[in-house]
Amino acid sequence: MKFNLLKKTDKQLYQLVEQELKRQKQTIDLIASENFVPEAIFEVLGSPLTNKYSEGYPHKRYYPGNVYYDEIEELAQQRALQAFKLDPKKWAVNVQPYSGSPANLEVYNALLQPGDVFMGMSLTSGGHLTHGHKANLSGKLYKSIQYNLNPKTELIDYQEIEDLANKYHPKIIVSGLTSYPRNIDFEKISQIAHLIGAYSMADISHIAGLVLAGLSPNPFNSCDIVMTTIHKTLRGPRGAIIFINKESEIAKKNQIDLEGAINKSVFPQMQGGPHNNVTAAIALTFKLAQSASFRNYQKQIIKNSRILAQELKKIGFRLVTNGTDNHLMILDLRNLGISGMEAETLLDQAGIVANRNVVVGDMSPFHPSGIRIGVPAVTTRGMKEKEMKKIAEFIYLVLIKKEKPVIIKREVEKLCKKFPIY
Repeated sequence: MKFNLLKKTDKQLYQLVEQELKRQKQTIDLIASENFVPEAIFEVLGSPLTNKYSEGYPHKRYYPGNVYYDEIEELAQQRALQAFKLDPKKWAVNVQPYSGSPANLEVYNALLQPGDVFMGMSLTSGGHLTHGHKANLSGKLYKSIQYNLNPKTELIDYQEIEDLANKYHPKIIVSGLTSYPRNIDFEKISQIAHLIGAYSMADISHIAGLVLAGLSPNPFNSCDIVMTTIHKTLRGPRGAIIFINKESEIAKKNQIDLEGAINKSVFPQMQGGPHNNVTAAIALTFKLAQSASFRNYQKQIIKNSRILAQELKKIGFRLVTNGTDNHLMILDLRNLGISGMEAETLLDQAGIVANRNVVVGDMSPFHPSGIRIGVPAVTTRGMKEKEMKKIAEFIYLVLIKKEKPVIIKREVEKLCKKFPIY
């Protein structure tokens, strides 16, 4: 990649960009929420589409000159629905949210009043901050009831969800994950929600690509609202979309126009003009996502994740839930006597980028005992089962054998050189 104009205009910034690109090329990225986007996405993001204000929705804008932006936004909507095989008569989609956190809050804002009750998975169990953590606005503005994993099985405790729902009567039950390595029974959670008159909302930001490819349970069969970011397994730009079930029985019972309420919450209540360059990149993402090569990529994610998990277990690591169904896994390091922070630092020094993560039993997210590992980015690079075994060996040498990270880093760079990104 070349940045000739940037180099002439701002050498200091150019050098930082070049250094970051070099870092990406020479390190193994195991952060589950990161990926490498196709170069065509960069072209769209860096296009003149960024120049225009488009407050409002297609054919209902507050500024003139939006004829082509209307077409671009409608194209993004059409392709998003097509990619997940959704009937536009039954589902609508808003493609304007700036990212996943605002999108979740926009749904809550549409359907809840301050102080209303909603439920979500706790952060220590694998949920997201916006699923009701006390440090997030979702846990401050609303009364958040958090459900947890079964401490023995480390799996979602659906009976606890049902018991909490019957006790507190939330208006929304949120399902989804940020560090839970197993499949989620969206239908079961939706049944629990609908029996008490609550909306069922799935946040599939991490697993959207797997859902699209038919490799993960499908929330569209039972949920009222489905939100996803675009930049994880979908391998697109940083943005989010909200799918809205037009046939939601809960919305009908509450006499609410669900699509209208969520659209108004996104704009004008919580956002201004959409980022048109991102909207166009979302349209491109969902064109690419309908290809055979994309489905094969998702299949390889599952293969890579499973073999990496197997190899790590063989060489002495304990995995939360003893394995994985999706793109990520959690290493519980307590039996090794090192913290998540220590492990993150050592791996980073070796050129392996993986983030510290809480595990069941941790008292604070600031002192986690685990490491989260994901394979979408290395799979994008073209790495397969053979490389997963090598990566497991690198992690073993750094964290268990206590090899000097600088020595392992040389081997990491050799491996990365075989799998260029750009």
